[in-house]
Amino acid sequence: MALDEETVRERVAAFLAGHDPAGDRLEFLRARFDAGLAWVHFPEGLGGLGAPRELQNVVEREFTGTPQINHGLQTIGLGMAAPTILAFGTDEQRGRFLRPLWTGEEIWCQLFSEPGAGSDLATLATRAVRDGEEWIVDGQKVWTSGAHHSRWGILVARTDPDVPKHRGLTYFVCDMHAPGVEVRPLRQITGEAEFNEVFLTGVRLGDDLRLGEVGDGWRVAQTTLMNERVAIGGGPVRRGGGMIGLVADTWRARPELRTHDLHGRLLRLWVEAEVTRLAGSRLREQLAAGQPGPEGSGMKLSFASLNQALSGLDVEMRGEEGLAYDDWTFRRSDAVDFFGRGPGYRYLRAKGNSIEGGTSEILRNIVAERVLGLPSEPRVDKDVPWKELPR
Repeated sequence: MALDEETVRERVAAFLAGHDPAGDRLEFLRARFDAGLAWVHFPEGLGGLGAPRELQNVVEREFTGTPQINHGLQTIGLGMAAPTILAFGTDEQRGRFLRPLWTGEEIWCQLFSEPGAGSDLATLATRAVRDGEEWIVDGQKVWTSGAHHSRWGILVARTDPDVPKHRGLTYFVCDMHAPGVEVRPLRQITGEAEFNEVFLTGVRLGDDLRLGEVGDGWRVAQTTLMNERVAIGGGPVRRGGGMIGLVADTWRARPELRTHDLHGRLLRLWVEAEVTRLAGSRLREQLAAGQPGPEGSGMKLSFASLNQALSGLDVEMRGEEGLAYDDWTFRRSDAVDFFGRGPGYRYLRAKGNSIEGGTSEILRNIVAERVLGLPSEPRVDKDVPWKELPR
């Protein structure tokens, strides 16, 4: 039977009639997953109903006021690991990982970037060597958000150094509690440490933790990366919400800060924010037809540029007051808090938006080549075995 808004509302009502939201939070979330009301576009039995993606908005509205998942803490699991596991995982892997991922019982991190492989991710050097039914992993990852509280990590490692860089990679689920996994904090200009270095020394992973075929890691990673860019830059925002809303609220509440120049800049950024919001809505509608494509790179690119411009305007508009900083205490943060911190924090943290999830320079190449169809840049290392590349 095809599902529509009314049918989904009836299912949520029936669920709430049998499950008290005031009871145990975790049991409520587990039951919601089992009822197929976690992410309705996922298959039945895996937290979904096999329904159109747009019906998720209906579900979220109906569950207002009930226990919720922690999107900030679970961003990587929900937005990157889950769609990759769904696309490439075995039935056993889907059954094992998706439920505790969605409920937040198990937090995930992303083990992709390395000190020598950031924008050019395919040059990564972390090695995974097969030993019977296990893989022995050695290497270093960097800029790993939330590794300090993660149970699992999505990992790309090199399994064949004798072939060109894109073809020698394999994708794994890494046990972050395994012997040989060491997590060290990276303190940021904001004072906190949401990022980490992760050192992998003789880490043994069972072959049952491999996602996709051996040597097919680059293709699997593309699913993660495309979903990552949508998760960062394509989330739903109400009109006048997000960063533009914060700046506009200050403008309305503080008339003594206004100048003709600031007014013009704010209007231009308001228009840009609205265009970005509507483009994001169109992108999410396109997602109903399948996996995200390179268009998500354009959304993330716009998000980064807009966030940096708005946070800069916010600081400038406040004059000397904008130079103050609320708290530089070193701490291990759980998530990025753009709306609970001051303008100085937002200004500094926004600098990372053009780096994380793909640098703006790389994203412009993706948009140029894969969206606009422009000629590719010359790549002299395309057919060269990875072990022969200069590093």
